[in-house]
Amino acid sequence: MPVLTEESLIQIRRDLHAMPELALNEVRTEAYLEKVISGFNQAHLTVKHIADLPTALLVRVAGSHPKRTLGYRTDIDALPVSEKTGLPFASKNPGVMHACGHDIHMTVALGVLSYFSEHQPTDNMIFFFQPAEESKNGGKLAYELGVFEGEWRPDEFYGLHDNPDLPAGAIGCRMGTLFAGTTEVNIDLEGKGGHAAYPQDANDMVVAAAQLIGQVQTIISRSIDPIEGGVITLGKMEAGTIRNVIAGHAHIEGTIRGLTQTMIQKIDQRLQEVGAGIAKSFNAQVTVTLNQGGYLPVENDPELTRRFITYMKQNDDVTFIETEPAMTGEDFGYLLSKIPGTMFWLGVEDDSQLHSATLNPDESAIAKGITGITGFLESRMAD
Repeated sequence: MPVLTEESLIQIRRDLHAMPELALNEVRTEAYLEKVISGFNQAHLTVKHIADLPTALLVRVAGSHPKRTLGYRTDIDALPVSEKTGLPFASKNPGVMHACGHDIHMTVALGVLSYFSEHQPTDNMIFFFQPAEESKNGGKLAYELGVFEGEWRPDEFYGLHDNPDLPAGAIGCRMGTLFAGTTEVNIDLEGKGGHAAYPQDANDMVVAAAQLIGQVQTIISRSIDPIEGGVITLGKMEAGTIRNVIAGHAHIEGTIRGLTQTMIQKIDQRLQEVGAGIAKSFNAQVTVTLNQGGYLPVENDPELTRRFITYMKQNDDVTFIETEPAMTGEDFGYLLSKIPGTMFWLGVEDDSQLHSATLNPDESAIAKGITGITGFLESRMAD
């Protein structure tokens, strides 16, 4: 069982739930985390701050006979969602909510850290309380700032995401990709505006945008292996000002999802080619801007994931479920592209989905998750 009692863990989760903050503004959250950590046994702990990423927090646990350094990451930011749970510990920040369950993520991480503060690990450990997962790719920011260098560089990285579709406390994982990579798409079409009565004197970007949108739909259906899959969603379009004026400009926004980086790059290329084709056929200027940032696919390391799954399957205290890949994004994928590791699900059993204003995770998952994770990490250190 974790060193922090289940009662104290639940209170920590509720405190965090009530103070959600958006990406790179997690000031109160970081202060609360540091206060909790200051109450742990400090004999083997070192805390690190990052001047250029002030809401990030790292804690190093010195191992007794280290052969490696194990990293554990949790995200700490929230979403711009107005909470509708009606809970007594609901968000006190209007329009902001831990609708993705990062309050659960943080509480589990604190529980694991608490355990190893009292039971010195064999290997060194790095706990990374990461800001800006939901936007602004905090993992990539930290890596590019050189945070994970020297004694602060993990040899392996682990992290979880809660899952309302799994039983409370169950562990879910799979070999290969757990989460898709994502890319933001912005497309601008420039032609020539004019009077609706004189189309021959204008270059209509509503028509050009309609053609582009239609052709984009064939990228997935005709250019991508259906066994592998991918997604392009164009969710926003703006063009024109009034019904009797031909629009000289159109703007489209969307997202790409793919289960491997190779797949995403292929979709990117085809989208650029479609844009170039529309530009030529309509004698227009078409600019396709793609921004992936740190949201690479979460591709689990084969050997480390095999060890993780084997341990969880053989542990009688763990309910293990092999899961399918999800098309949702997670910026832990960037860190896993640099440092081998594994991401997994923690079941929190709820009728509401992630990012929902009514998400209410089952808190009994917290202690079960901590027990499973600490057991795995200790088994890994014994290898």
